[in-house]
Amino acid sequence: MATAKPVKKAAKKAAPKAAAEKTGSATLPAEFFGIEPNIPVMHQVVTAQLAHRRSGTQSTKTRSEVRGGGKKPFGQKGTGGARQGSIRAPHFSGGGIALGPKPRKYTQRTPKKMIAAALRGLLSDRARNSRIHVVTEILASDSPSTKGALAAVRQFSDRKQLLVVISREEVDAWRSLRNATDMHLIVPDQLNAYDVVKSDDVVFTHQAIKDFLAARAEKAEVSA
Repeated sequence: MATAKPVKKAAKKAAPKAAAEKTGSATLPAEFFGIEPNIPVMHQVVTAQLAHRRSGTQSTKTRSEVRGGGKKPFGQKGTGGARQGSIRAPHFSGGGIALGPKPRKYTQRTPKKMIAAALRGLLSDRARNSRIHVVTEILASDSPSTKGALAAVRQFSDRKQLLVVISREEVDAWRSLRNATDMHLIVPDQLNAYDVVKSDDVVFTHQAIKDFLAARAEKAEVSA
């Protein structure tokens, strides 16, 4: 009589760690996230940032720079028309451009205190509208995971423009989100007014918010 062989049970796979979940609220310092925004200052700083991006290399040729036209096209008198000295005058086809753009610098001088005030005002505006979020950690594991990282930062908002501030030490989190097309990654020391005003929500990691506040406190001590 045949005996039944014992069946080995398949080993259970360890369940993957869940992404970070909403657990409470974070207290943000009022000097950075609770001031009254100065709209003219914010507008001036953002305008200066956009102006600084312009290369200023556009150029058009004046009548003196266009090739040809050195000979008087016809006699001064006897034609019944207006006198002309060159076929490269601006009103001729193929002639020079009158008052056209030339290479120039579009940069604007913006004081450092104004730049800092604009950033504080914008962060305060986002915080007032509950659009500043802090996540304890983006990755629950030690290896990069785009799916888990997206779930962690997208749990707060489904709005289109998302700014994610990650510490320089969080390499795996950066690798997990760097290919995401619906958000912008930035480190704390590069946080600026334009990126904040362009975004609908701002998500800080816990380490990033600590680095941001520590750097601002250090600058305040140096200037004092």
